[in-house]
Amino acid sequence: MKGEFHPPNLDQEFFPGEYYGDIIFNEFANGWFALDRFMLIRLLMAALLVVIFAVAMRNPKLVPSGLQNVVEYALDFVRVHIAEDILGKKEGRRFLPVIATIFFAVLFMNIPAIIPGMNVSPNSRIGMPIALAALGYVTMIYAGAKRYGFGKFIKSSVVIPNIPPALHILVVPIEFFSTFIMRPVTLALRLMANFLAGHLILVLLFSATNFFVWQMNGWTLMGGVTQLVAVLFTVYECIIIFLQAYIFALLVAVYIELSLNADAH
Repeated sequence: MKGEFHPPNLDQEFFPGEYYGDIIFNEFANGWFALDRFMLIRLLMAALLVVIFAVAMRNPKLVPSGLQNVVEYALDFVRVHIAEDILGKKEGRRFLPVIATIFFAVLFMNIPAIIPGMNVSPNSRIGMPIALAALGYVTMIYAGAKRYGFGKFIKSSVVIPNIPPALHILVVPIEFFSTFIMRPVTLALRLMANFLAGHLILVLLFSATNFFVWQMNGWTLMGGVTQLVAVLFTVYECIIIFLQAYIFALLVAVYIELSLNADAH
């Protein structure tokens, strides 16, 4: 069996500043509107999300069916099992638009990881996770500031009552760092790292299959093993696609709940 092995090269996707061959509009407005494959996938999935909800809800029926039924079931899942479970019915419904937006945005941006021809989640580059984490971060601060006032909210979040005054010198910076820096940072990094790692593992598995089959003819059977593992890992990625959307939205809801009850430190 003859063929040619092509080693994987991630520079073109994860370090686009070093490669401009797949970027369009790079010369327009000094590159402010340049679009590479990641951005095109992001725009495509965002458009698909908007179209699905627009079509499902363009003529809603009292007894839903078809696409409307699927969309309403998905929204009810977010409302009941994330928003209301964490925030209660009143506050859950109040913050449902933000939580649902984050859940479906993460979910749809994760899906391309297993779509042939795309093969990568836009969330595996840090830009989209930062934007989603920023939305959750702003909502968290808004929730607390709206209830207590901005100054009292910050104080309630970082000052632990009934501890020796001298310990505040140590505790306040730690609480501030944990609450207002680590929360959005860990949200963004967790999402990016999961799909970056998943993408790298799939690249290595399929590249190993390519290598064993086309270059190491005597190792063709091993190529079958790596192909099987790659397929199984793809199935596992299907679970991670949903799980990471659920975890991201759930943590945003938890952070909002903590802001709403900042005085109960």
